[in-house]
Amino acid sequence: MSRAKVGERLPYLLAKLKARRVLQRLEQTAERARAEEWPYEQFLETLLEAEVFARDASGARQRIKHAAFPALKTLEDFDWSVQPAAEKPLLLHLAQLAWIEERANVCFFGPPGTGKTHLAIALALKACQHGSRVAFATAQEWVSRLEQAQDRNQLEHELRRLERYHLLVVDEVGYLPLERQAANLLFALVSRRYERGSIAVTSNRGFEQWGEILGDAMVAAALIDRLVHHATMITLKGKSYRLRERGTGIAPSAQAPSLRDSA
Repeated sequence: MSRAKVGERLPYLLAKLKARRVLQRLEQTAERARAEEWPYEQFLETLLEAEVFARDASGARQRIKHAAFPALKTLEDFDWSVQPAAEKPLLLHLAQLAWIEERANVCFFGPPGTGKTHLAIALALKACQHGSRVAFATAQEWVSRLEQAQDRNQLEHELRRLERYHLLVVDEVGYLPLERQAANLLFALVSRRYERGSIAVTSNRGFEQWGEILGDAMVAAALIDRLVHHATMITLKGKSYRLRERGTGIAPSAQAPSLRDSA
């Protein structure tokens, strides 16, 4: 086969493989490989790396979109100077995501506006970027979804579907009290994920108050038992970021809880 014909079918073959990035970089990479006398393996590796990196980035964008975060927050954005209780080394360790591989949980506690949701989203965002399927919702929203599934006689199907997620974020537990049936549904969600998948929880109430939140001390105790068995607890302190930014000087306890603790 003559040199002029070598590689002439590559565009067709790459198009069939849907390797668009390889096709885009083919000519430039081939010229460099010839000029620098690369081994065949180095040429192929260089081309495939570009395709894999691009596909990973595209997959991460889709996972982040599907997670339905209320905002995109990162650990780099977090103001550690005003929240020393956040224990930066611990959060950076959690950002390595071993706890998700171990199907463990993370629980954030603290007053409104102290960064609980920010940190939960930051960890969940990191999980999306590293290939994990994630879903975010408030406790009320999770309950509403499960109630709708129950009304359709599809609660079991919905719980099985959620098992496919590596991480569920349950935000704002305790901002609004739950009816007993709603508490039972939240318990069903936590119980179903026990040692099967991870949960990140944020709450403005300590566990000692969850019996009141859930309207049933027994349900609360059973839920907490499953949640904390393999869990990291992080308690944040101080005034709300939002109140500090406004410069009101009003203590968080004097304000009604916000609808989204994403500071």
